[in-house]
Amino acid sequence: MTRILGIDPGSQRTGVGIIDVDGAGRTTHVHHVPLVLLGAEDFPQRLKCLLTGLAEIIETWRPDEVAIEKVFMARNPDSALKLGQARGAAICAVVLRDLPVHEYAAKEVKLAVVGKGSAEKHQIQHMVGIMLGLHGKLQADAADALAVAITHAHVRATANRLGVNARQAWSRK
Repeated sequence: MTRILGIDPGSQRTGVGIIDVDGAGRTTHVHHVPLVLLGAEDFPQRLKCLLTGLAEIIETWRPDEVAIEKVFMARNPDSALKLGQARGAAICAVVLRDLPVHEYAAKEVKLAVVGKGSAEKHQIQHMVGIMLGLHGKLQADAADALAVAITHAHVRATANRLGVNARQAWSRK
């Protein structure tokens, strides 16, 4: 059994989702939550909340691997910069605990979970709920984090079947 922590980084809310994956590639929901960072007095304090929140989650749930969404280019440069800083803080929280990090673009996640790289948020929420047997509407950031974890689980299973590493299994290069 492998435990995967999925992270959807954000400067206001960071989605966190944890799944277990068995040897056959079957996934089981463990935990999900959005880390809400808006209560902090300024942006550096948001990053601190992100670091401490992820540290507590890692300590509590003990993941074996981490999958994180890559930054996309936003229209607003300030937003893109803040998102990149939040993503960097999340990666730091993980690598300080010696966990392997796997990165996936949003289109890769949408393709793996919905089957279409241009899927909408509500489609991801719906499919994640179906795949993990969850009832009720999922919070968007937490659903995205679970989707990143599911994507990594699919890539791991494919890599194991092919006898290659995870990046080779996904890459078309």
